[in-house]
Amino acid sequence: MTKPDYDKRRQRVFLLLSGLFLGTLAMLNILGISRFVDLSFSVFGVEIPMVVAIGVLPYPITFMCTDLISELYGEKKARDMVWVGVLLNAWVIFILWLGGVLPGFEPVDVSTGAPALDEAGRLPVFFEIRELAFGAVAASMLAYLVAQFCDVRLFHFWKKLTRGKHLWLRNNASTMVSQIVDTTAVILITHFYARALPVDPDADIWPQLFVFIASGYVFKLVVAAVDTGPLYLAVRYLRPYLGLKEHEEATTG
Repeated sequence: MTKPDYDKRRQRVFLLLSGLFLGTLAMLNILGISRFVDLSFSVFGVEIPMVVAIGVLPYPITFMCTDLISELYGEKKARDMVWVGVLLNAWVIFILWLGGVLPGFEPVDVSTGAPALDEAGRLPVFFEIRELAFGAVAASMLAYLVAQFCDVRLFHFWKKLTRGKHLWLRNNASTMVSQIVDTTAVILITHFYARALPVDPDADIWPQLFVFIASGYVFKLVVAAVDTGPLYLAVRYLRPYLGLKEHEEATTG
């Protein structure tokens, strides 16, 4: 019977997880604050506001990917992937910038040299996406770095503390801390730098910002709790598939 090629399996699984991580990261930074969805609900007749940006919806997947890579491949691999994510953000910004400075076919405002507004007073679609994406990436770059490295570091802190046991604890504990850092930073930067939050200018701003922060944080916590089961199943299946013993980390792939 042919012995499984574990090196190839480890490479393929790592490529799959890192591809999902980086693809999701690129998508959420482009679509990030282009639309906000209202997920408000009622509990015993009390209305609980929950407003979430489109970019938040797939974001918890990135933390599941880093947790899986941390668990199966080690802290260094997870850190490497986070840095590649930073380069990907820079690449997205560069392409958006380049697409805006190259000549196109849209009308130009001769007084400013910028694309002219249409009859509805709006920029051409690309430039609207570009402006929102610039704001989203600027808001997420710092938050992303702090939150992802925080997640990886805390994951391995809990892993060492529990001697490799209690995967549910390190998965949820690392996410709980890193997500409050990420969510707060993104909302504050998006408002004060990008001016892209749908806020009421006539109302007190801080209660509104608190709703955005709390909504994003609660949403991410719920997803983190829900993904604990799939994370356990994935680790339980992937360890023997990758030829890893309990608590062992892949050194190749």
